[in-house]
Amino acid sequence: MLALASLTDSLVKLATHVIASLGLAGVALLTMTSGVIGLPGSEPTMLFAGFNVYQGHLTLLGIVVFGVIGDVLGASIAWAIGHFGRHEVLERQGSKVHMSQRRLDRAENWFQRYGAPVIVLSRLIPFARAAFPYVAGAAEMPYPRFAVLCTAGSIPWIAGLGLLGREVGSDWESWRHNLEYVDYAAAAILLALVAYLVIRRIRGGDEDTATDAVA
Repeated sequence: MLALASLTDSLVKLATHVIASLGLAGVALLTMTSGVIGLPGSEPTMLFAGFNVYQGHLTLLGIVVFGVIGDVLGASIAWAIGHFGRHEVLERQGSKVHMSQRRLDRAENWFQRYGAPVIVLSRLIPFARAAFPYVAGAAEMPYPRFAVLCTAGSIPWIAGLGLLGREVGSDWESWRHNLEYVDYAAAAILLALVAYLVIRRIRGGDEDTATDAVA
């Protein structure tokens, strides 16, 4: 736990220094690297960007636009790595982009079971959001479709974090410790949507069976 806390503090410091130095370009850069290797993370990046909005250094529209651009660009790079490298590269080099085989396998199972909607949902789930672009690329999902779905999921996530950072103002650093509740809420939403998809599939299967019986 102490090691994790130390790592989190380091990532927050990195986000604050880069955004303070580069402004909107720093927001895009950090969300891009977060999309490829999961670091420093979109949460500390956008929270501090929102705090800069509170201070009057940046605008909310600006951090959302540049945050989404960087987030989608990072996910696109991950998609390309998965698409052109396939599973062989990810299995051998996954640790270099902070993608464990277990995380990739889990994402692939979800992707194969529930298809394209998972891409949108995954953009709202911390930690998991970085794995799915690799899997979508390896599964040869067409890039235009992936980009649209990825953007649809990135906009509310990036905008929500930026707005939260602005609203909490000077208390943003203490609020970042409460992000676990965001994780729980996002996980609950994901589980509810998955349950809906499962029920709909089961009912669809029952209807097909009934139709076949009548025929």
